[in-house]
Amino acid sequence: MTEQDWDNVPLIAGSGGVLTEELRTTHSGRKALMLTRQADPSEFLSLAKTMDIAVVEIVSQKGRSNPRLHFGRGRLEAIRDELRMAPESHPWFGVDLILVNANLTPRQLVNMTDLLQFETWDRVRLLLELFTQHASSVEARNQVRIARLNADRNILRELVNRETTGERLGFGAGGRTGWNIALSALSRELQTLKNRQKKYGKSIKERQRQRKASGAKTVGLAGYTNAGKSSLFAALCGKPVLVEDRYFSTLETTVGRMQFSPRILLVDTIGFIDDIPSDLLDAFSATLEESIDCDLLLLLLDASDSIPELIRKFETSRRELFDRTNEEFNPYNLQIVLTKSDTCSEEHVKEVERALEIFGVDNVVITSSTSTKGIETLRSRILTRLHGPPIVMQITHSSSPNNRPLAAIESQIRRMALVQEREVNDEGLRMVAWIDPIDWQRLQQSFDSRIYEIIKTSQSE
Repeated sequence: MTEQDWDNVPLIAGSGGVLTEELRTTHSGRKALMLTRQADPSEFLSLAKTMDIAVVEIVSQKGRSNPRLHFGRGRLEAIRDELRMAPESHPWFGVDLILVNANLTPRQLVNMTDLLQFETWDRVRLLLELFTQHASSVEARNQVRIARLNADRNILRELVNRETTGERLGFGAGGRTGWNIALSALSRELQTLKNRQKKYGKSIKERQRQRKASGAKTVGLAGYTNAGKSSLFAALCGKPVLVEDRYFSTLETTVGRMQFSPRILLVDTIGFIDDIPSDLLDAFSATLEESIDCDLLLLLLDASDSIPELIRKFETSRRELFDRTNEEFNPYNLQIVLTKSDTCSEEHVKEVERALEIFGVDNVVITSSTSTKGIETLRSRILTRLHGPPIVMQITHSSSPNNRPLAAIESQIRRMALVQEREVNDEGLRMVAWIDPIDWQRLQQSFDSRIYEIIKTSQSE
């Protein structure tokens, strides 16, 4: 199979119609029925809404999950019969998709699809379809395809087990079924894609090495999906990126230079989500590592969320960040940023700050990409965390015609630093700028007594 062929391969066990013999390339406008055992399906509903799938009703069932079907067999059979016989006046009329708010085992997904005879997705299948729709770059499509094929291989193995249970193909034989052949082809393609991903990971490491060698500092943006990472990225660096109020609108790494800061790079990447299987997130490991392996990490939280929801998202993001890197959580190793502050009251923001203090998090930066509130404060905080407080420097005149003029020295400083203030005085030129300590030493060595530090300002907030 070629790469183009796999782009059109549907998901197994319902998503592509293995049992319903249907193939869909778009899911916009579909009607679905949601099955859940969890108390709050709001996040799952938001994921469906992102794909423009209308959930007509939520069917709940309490109790322990059935190891074979997740829901009880009797309840599933009743749902199947009602869907089949629903007249046009019935709210279930036109439903052609079943969404299950759980990470089902391959056995449960195959059995549910077989019993319901309707296309059935669990959380993993919904996320995979969402990733497939939003993947735009070559690297993102490769990562999504690996995640899809990993999930499909688990389903194929379950189908192979069902085919080979009981009588074999011929007396005492171990013949191969069609599912076996498909599984072998899938495994070969998966290995090819993984080899390609390793090359992509090596190229990321090389880019990181070159950035460090050039003296550039990197700032990663991390957080729950739809926390406003792309909006903040655009506000800080002025680089246009896809900004949508949708889950997982960003699946690949975007790197941009922070405005007015010649050697600070911002890295925007995929967001986190609760209860996402580790093997699904592993497909994006190279992308995630590029964001996490930075000189400074910004952890973004949506200030408009309720306190319990914000804490849940904070713990999910923290778990994915530090469990993945095998590091202990230390609030001083990153900067917490509250986004979307323009959508909630000041009282609510203060409650959020008090709630975060319980986890040892203080000194957060409150921002709004829409109103630009707090953007300059965050920019100053980033510079101070990376370079220390801004330096007040004096560049003096020189009577020697062979020495460089003030304008040339100023131009060199501006290429190396972020100038906050500039003032011409009797001695020459006074400037206040954030500059890397190494670059500052180089300047002093190059111009000897013509450039010196006057004072150090207090740490900028």
